[in-house]
Parts: sequence; C-alpha cells; structure tokens
Amino acid sequence: MDDAEPDVLAYMTFPREHRAKLHSTNPIERLNGEIKRRTDVVGIFPNEIAITRLVGAILMEQSDEWAVRRARYMTLETMAPVSDNPIIVLSAVPGT
Repeated sequence: MDDAEPDVLAYMTFPREHRAKLHSTNPIERLNGEIKRRTDVVGIFPNEIAITRLVGAILMEQSDEWAVRRARYMTLETMAPVSDNPIIVLSAVPGT
C-alpha cells in the first residue's frame, strides 16, 4: 500500500475543480454506449476499415462537441497550471 500511495494520490496534483471529474468514468462510459448504439444499428460491417471509419467519425464528432461545449468538461485554461506548456491557445476554428 505504501508503495502505491503516489499513484493513488496522483489526481491531487490537478486543480481542485477537476478532481471530482477525474474520479468519474461517466464520459467514457457514455461514449462507449454511443459507439455501441451506432454500431448495433449497422449490424454487419463489410470489413474492418468500415468499422474504423464509423467509430472514427463518432470520436471526431464527440471531440468537436467537447471542444465547443459552453461548459466544457475540463477547459484548457484550467489545465494550464499542470501543463508543461503553460501557454494555451485554443483556435476558434478547428484544424487551425
């Protein structure tokens, strides 16, 4: 137990407002549920590339939603204190 203490308490290095969010796996469980729901609709995929394309599109859609959501899960600005690069720039236009 004593050897694992730094790993168990690693979340304490993050800003206080993020700690409760780090305990939860709800966002990833919701994302996995959405992937399952959409792949079940398709049923049978012709090949692995088709699966990768669909799951990739779902992940890109979710990433865009998380990036522009008004109350983002964790903002870049609040993560700056724990970043190696404290200068954070968030482009208003994705991909720039």
